[in-house]
Amino acid sequence: MRILFMGTPDFALTTLKALYDAGEQIVGVVTQPDKPRGRGNVMTPPPVKAFAESVNIPVYQPATLKNGAFDETLKALDPQLIVVVAYGKILPVSVLEYPVYGCINVHGSLLPALRGAAPMQRAIMDGHSVTGITTMYMADGIDTGDMLLKAEMPIEPDDNFETVHDKLAALGAETMLKTIEALRAGTLVRIPQDDTLATYAAKIEKADCLIDFSTSASVVHNRIRGLSPIPLAFTHTPDGKLLKIVAAHVGCMAGQKAVPGTVVSASDGIEVACGDGTVVFTRVVPEGKGQMGAADFVRGRKINEGDVLT
Repeated sequence: MRILFMGTPDFALTTLKALYDAGEQIVGVVTQPDKPRGRGNVMTPPPVKAFAESVNIPVYQPATLKNGAFDETLKALDPQLIVVVAYGKILPVSVLEYPVYGCINVHGSLLPALRGAAPMQRAIMDGHSVTGITTMYMADGIDTGDMLLKAEMPIEPDDNFETVHDKLAALGAETMLKTIEALRAGTLVRIPQDDTLATYAAKIEKADCLIDFSTSASVVHNRIRGLSPIPLAFTHTPDGKLLKIVAAHVGCMAGQKAVPGTVVSASDGIEVACGDGTVVFTRVVPEGKGQMGAADFVRGRKINEGDVLT
């Protein structure tokens, strides 16, 4: 089966490597253009491109797929199946309808829940205890196509975006291999999504990262871990400086009456009052500084008990 792979970040790379290791016939890789990274704005290839080039798979980085811009290349590659994982662009109908076996996507949620750009982060931020992978036929919509295979995975209390991302990437690769195996065997069953059960996982914006201490400690904790290690939840110290939070846990002061945002303890970490309970920051990134333990930040006299974070 001639497979064209479309994907860009590390999450996609895991599936590409699995297809390559399984001996699949990958006729090409389509990925996003190189982008400037780091302080030096060095042009850096996407992870998928770097791997594909290392194993001599042809790489294509079209600026757009619209208006037939990619159609001639698609005809030359002539894939029978297109595998899509976190590519980052909406596929036009000309691409969706080209391969005889369709376009199959790996999505990081149990559809129809959490359609959209940030299903892993939103699952954690929303306090879900279970998430998973869905493989699906792509359609002309945002994650609306018929479902194929699903695989569940628990979200552990101490999981953050990084750990969930890595575990789901591996599960997604495994599920895609099983999907292709079933496709060859003729045993795939298309399951239409129930749109009445659909929820949407919107792209993470800066406003999503600001901590609202008037909510409960568990809500604050879920926001912090759902945004760690990138882009990181944040608050501000009394002098207006940005303080990003890398890691935290729910505190023990369930009955405290302090104003939300008040530092109620700065002895071992930074314990902050919430609308219900407290949350304890254990690792932080102060403005203009590198990541450090919250206790080290306290010892530097940058924050004190009674301060109010805003």
